[in-house]
Amino acid sequence: MIKLTFVVRRRADVDVAEFHRYWLEEHGPLVRSLQAPLGFRRYVQVHRLAGSINDSLRASRGAEEPYDGTAEVWWDDIEQFMAHATTAEGRAAAKMLVEDEAKFIDLRGSALWIGEEFEIAGPATMQ
Repeated sequence: MIKLTFVVRRRADVDVAEFHRYWLEEHGPLVRSLQAPLGFRRYVQVHRLAGSINDSLRASRGAEEPYDGTAEVWWDDIEQFMAHATTAEGRAAAKMLVEDEAKFIDLRGSALWIGEEFEIAGPATMQ
């Protein structure tokens, strides 16, 4: 199983509440509608919570300004990802996503990569 991880920052001209609303209510359904041409198994959004707990966590490590959230997308393997990414339909779907993301995400201030998960702790590791 491989995963695309996209840590996102909102555009400076987009209100925080509107960023989260748009991402969840507009962009999320768009991603769902493109599942077949992109061939992914699962898509999850993780929205950063507002409040002092995140400020304290960041300060405890001297971390930089936080991201606004994370998008995670899973495929069975890199071959499945590439098989869909290289089709005309897959390229068109990816283009649609980037165009929509540009409406609310600071693309230059965000980061994304493909990686492999290694479960260290969880249900499968409990004996």
